[in-house]
Formats: sequence, C-alpha cells, structure tokens
Amino acid sequence: MKFKSAKINAFRTWGLLLTMLGMGLMVCGTAGIVFWGSAGKIAAAIGLVIGLIAMLASLAIYFWAGMLSTSALQVDCPACGKMTKLLGKTDRCMFCRTILTTDPQQANHTADQLEDQQHLNH
Repeated sequence: MKFKSAKINAFRTWGLLLTMLGMGLMVCGTAGIVFWGSAGKIAAAIGLVIGLIAMLASLAIYFWAGMLSTSALQVDCPACGKMTKLLGKTDRCMFCRTILTTDPQQANHTADQLEDQQHLNH
C-alpha cells in the first residue's frame, strides 16, 4: 500500500527507469573500448544499440503519459486540497496517494476492498 501511486506517475517512473537503463548501457558499452581496446568495439556496439532502444522506449512512454495527461479528468483531492488528475474510474491522488473515484458504487470502499475487487475481476 505504501508504494502505490497515481497511474500517470507510474508511467513516468517507468520512463525514467528506461532512460537511466539506456544511458547506463551506452556508457558501459563505450567503456568496453577503454577496458578491452579494439575487441571492446563489439561490446560498445551492442551497448549503444540496446541503450538506444531503451531510450526510444522511454521516449514512447513519456509521450504516451503526456497524451494521457492532457485528456485526464482534473479534480480537487478532498484530503490534500490540491488539483490532481484521474485516469479511469479509480486512481490515486498524485500528491497524497488518497484513492479517488468517479464511480458512486465504489465511493465508500477502502483500499483493501478495492484491491480485492480488482483481483476478483481479473
């Protein structure tokens, strides 16, 4: 429960992780030239290609999260009073992680009840 966050923030987190992974692979691949000389060129090529693919995936995720963010419903969080964005019927506040919903049938359920209901539906 402690690490749950808003859906848009989760997408952005995955984009950031892919960016860091891609940059790390590119640096490590290029470092292969320093450590192994001309034999490290293969490691550099592999690291740069896989790193580039990870960076492009990160770009796609950030673009997708941005497009979702522009069409998301904006509401005031009742707990912290800040403006937050909702994706779908149920989401969390981007700031205080309070569960918010637009579905009246789920309005008075606790987080555990919502998770149990989602597990039963899948």
